[in-house]
Amino acid sequence: MGRVSQARAEENRRRVVETASRLFREQGTHVSVADLMKASGLTHGGFYKQFASKEALIDEATAHAFDELTRLRNDGLEQHAGQREAAQQALIDTYLSIEHRDSAADGCPAAALATDMAREPGDREARRVYTEGVSDFAEWLATGDQDGVTRLCTMLGALVLARATKGSPLSEEILTAARAALTATG
Repeated sequence: MGRVSQARAEENRRRVVETASRLFREQGTHVSVADLMKASGLTHGGFYKQFASKEALIDEATAHAFDELTRLRNDGLEQHAGQREAAQQALIDTYLSIEHRDSAADGCPAAALATDMAREPGDREARRVYTEGVSDFAEWLATGDQDGVTRLCTMLGALVLARATKGSPLSEEILTAARAALTATG
């Protein structure tokens, strides 16, 4: 079997990072390398040709997830002709929706990776990227009336609780209450 071209190797790496980003948000960073590679459509043996360790992949996948979040925020700002508060409200409405609650794999990395990052050593790159991503998200959510940390805590807490209570009437009540609180104060 011949060597994989550099372009193919880069494509494979990108596919693994994107797949890991989704799987880690959906299932946590404990997903095995074998399962991750299978989900990527690649062999387990190819993993270590691309990454020094699973931790290195966690670092990269975390950065990828926060890059997606930044693109989403920027797209919203463009869609609302640079009107930050309108873009913020649209993002809040989407964030606190049933669709987002039910789509952890494509959802917010701050909510999905919180417990995994809390277990990471403080000197890990993934933890640094996560902290920076949360800080940037909170800064983006700030308004003249309310700081972004409070808004993010409300959103993130509501999403986590809504996911944990999914299937009960409480789940939708949590999303609705958080949206109302952020609309009233934002």
